[in-house]
Amino acid sequence: MSDSAIPFNRPHVTGTEFAFIADAIEAGHLSGNGAFTTRCNNWLERNSGTKHALLTHSGTAALEMCALLSGVGPGDEVILPSFTFVTTASAFVLRGAIPVFVDIRADTLNLDETEIEAAITPRTRAVVAVHYAGVGCEMDTISAVARHHQLLVVEDAAQGILASYRGCALGAIGQLGALSFHETKNIMAGEGGALLVNDERFVPRADLVLEKGTNRRQFARGEVDEYSWVDLGSSYAPSEISAAFLWAQMQEAEAITARRLEIWARYHEAFADLEERERVRRPIIPAGCGHNAHMYYLLVPDRTTRSRLIEHLATRQIQAVFHYVPLHSSVAG
Repeated sequence: MSDSAIPFNRPHVTGTEFAFIADAIEAGHLSGNGAFTTRCNNWLERNSGTKHALLTHSGTAALEMCALLSGVGPGDEVILPSFTFVTTASAFVLRGAIPVFVDIRADTLNLDETEIEAAITPRTRAVVAVHYAGVGCEMDTISAVARHHQLLVVEDAAQGILASYRGCALGAIGQLGALSFHETKNIMAGEGGALLVNDERFVPRADLVLEKGTNRRQFARGEVDEYSWVDLGSSYAPSEISAAFLWAQMQEAEAITARRLEIWARYHEAFADLEERERVRRPIIPAGCGHNAHMYYLLVPDRTTRSRLIEHLATRQIQAVFHYVPLHSSVAG
């Protein structure tokens, strides 16, 4: 792609990443849970209000931790939207659970909260709310339904860093939340993620799951006499190199978000005329949702129009893509 081309995504670099990585190397601690990981965890707790944040090597890892902590197993059901990334479902399928797909809202493309009740069975254990494009789901209703049926609420807030619903940070509303710091996200580490534990009941076990099912963190804090295998888990922590890179991003997270919102607003204004002529539909941000300009998208009437638009933009060196193939219509789904 030439210098004049417009890529689908250009990862933002602050310029201080190398300095922090050098600090991590000099400190001599390059595996997980070092000083930079602690800084990132503390930043997440301050900026989200979560009770316990744990940096992970990916958003997928954070979702897999959610699935482990939820306790779901073979035969259990988990309600989630079909219009989402594959790991929203696969994290729970890996535990033997069955994904129960429900439709999305026409306005936000988020999980349709009015469809949840009809999907609940005696085997339902959790609802996964996916905050598409950094726009919050209708969490008041989702939470109320879940409470009534004693279900766990997991937020897939992979796209939701520094976005909010009624003043609450996305990912910090349900019992558990997952963030992503993949290079396509607003702030990133190349690959990275975080688990937000919003229910104190899950805090002790989350530490075990992060550390491969061992009590290593408790042992390091002097809380137990022996370091051993005590639970299920996996290697979910990122290296200090990744954490150091992410720490540089976190220092400018507010500025990065503000700039993205400016660009998003320019797109939104520019496409207003096409929407008035009913050629496209622009994103809709409900009242009470503070979005983070994670992406700008257009809805067009049909697949043929979509393909022609993408091809037309490509001739002008503008890279545009379509989003998820709904999971219920995929081969595995």
